[in-house]
Amino acid sequence: MSDVGTGTGKVVVNRAMSLDGFIAGPGHAMDWIFEYLTADAFPEVMAATGAMLVGRGTYEVAKRMADQDTVYDGGAQFVLTHEPPEEPDPTVTFLTCDIEEAVATARGAAGGKNLEILGADVAAQCLRRGLVDEILVYVLPVLLGDGVRFSPPTLGRIDLEPFGTTRSGAVTMLRFRVRKHPAVSRRT
Repeated sequence: MSDVGTGTGKVVVNRAMSLDGFIAGPGHAMDWIFEYLTADAFPEVMAATGAMLVGRGTYEVAKRMADQDTVYDGGAQFVLTHEPPEEPDPTVTFLTCDIEEAVATARGAAGGKNLEILGADVAAQCLRRGLVDEILVYVLPVLLGDGVRFSPPTLGRIDLEPFGTTRSGAVTMLRFRVRKHPAVSRRT
């Protein structure tokens, strides 16, 4: 895992979420996010980010929304997928490896800054494997009623330690450290 003392960035799950716990609305709609959250709302997050690891579904949704004013330069972009698209995207590196290798590759490209994890499935994979240092959540003042939940029911329990709350306009950013549980050795 990362070590702040060595200048290595952290692995940060970054999510915008409705108050009722959805990160995307019905049909994976995410346009509602940009009614409240702009790329310049929390400049310290952008400044600390050196690369992004995104799931294929999130990449496709973002591609459909590219016409909106959602410029977000989080550094090098990596998309974890089972099948890269037939037409390459020169702004993205598509990875078909396992999650540990994908995180290591993207962290290497982050240049000592944070690696931002976007996408429900990729985030859940990282959390299950203990690869996440922090979770950053932008809580937006909207109830969606349905959509993609913050985490899948199969994720299991992850203990967190709150360490920051910041407000920008109508958006509240919550920050949590992921508590690491060392393996307990049992001797008989």
